[in-house]
Amino acid sequence: MKKQFVVLDGGMGRELKRMGAPFSQPLWSAQALIESPSLVRKAHQNFIDTGAEIITVNSYACVPFHLGETLYQSKGAELAQQAAVIANAVAKDELATTNRSIAVAGAIPPVLGSYRPDLFDSNKAKGILETLVQSQEPYVDLWLAETISSLEELGAIQQALSLSPKKKYYAFTLQDSPNGKAMLRSGESVSEAVEQVCSYGGEGILFNCSIPEVMGQAIKLAKELSTKLETPLEIGAYANSFGPIKPGHKANNSLYQTKELSAEEYLVFAKQWHELGATIIGGCCGIHPEHIQAIADWKREH
Repeated sequence: MKKQFVVLDGGMGRELKRMGAPFSQPLWSAQALIESPSLVRKAHQNFIDTGAEIITVNSYACVPFHLGETLYQSKGAELAQQAAVIANAVAKDELATTNRSIAVAGAIPPVLGSYRPDLFDSNKAKGILETLVQSQEPYVDLWLAETISSLEELGAIQQALSLSPKKKYYAFTLQDSPNGKAMLRSGESVSEAVEQVCSYGGEGILFNCSIPEVMGQAIKLAKELSTKLETPLEIGAYANSFGPIKPGHKANNSLYQTKELSAEEYLVFAKQWHELGATIIGGCCGIHPEHIQAIADWKREH
């Protein structure tokens, strides 16, 4: 019998944009946090109402890469804390009104640029990562480090999270090559990532912000290797609805175009991931509440 899975939320940034929240590059999802925090709350609620059991703090853009150095220095920590407070309040209200327990995941984003392992510098990242952890720690139930591109980035995040007693999940972005071997954006192998997560006591490994077609092979590899290492890991996936992202992509220059991916089409991938061993399933950029609804409905039916 297949293990039950947990439903993660979808992509906050694109959901905010679709809702009409203030949204532009380079601020991304931080703009709504600054100008219209009530819409951040509403976006979380939209995902909960359609079946999400974990919501992710809207702190992805609370870094200098998005805020710029000046705004980050003056308000970065405060904005990350505000994002965590909002998610925590939404979860508490849901418990009080419906008796549904919603877990809040503290978000650790790429601090020096998404999809760009070449831009990562552990020394530059250290203080930013520590600030993100300290700002969110009191308000979250678990940690979700997102869109990790390299083993060096993973190591820096593991160090920043080392003093937190909360469960830690690490999500890697993959090269968008459906016919190739599952690889991190850095060219390093999924196997190496699994081994490093296992070595440092992470609770789970996920794959995110890549096209849905590349997730299956990574899930299969992660499942096989964690079994071989006798280190049980939760395994998960939350894809985007982008076209393939090429090396050197400048994430801050423009809005990347999403492709039309219906809830029914996305559910086909979600079913495949569960069959391969995924126990956490949700969505990333361009995956909206209706996609999460389809996954949650299927879970209830089965």
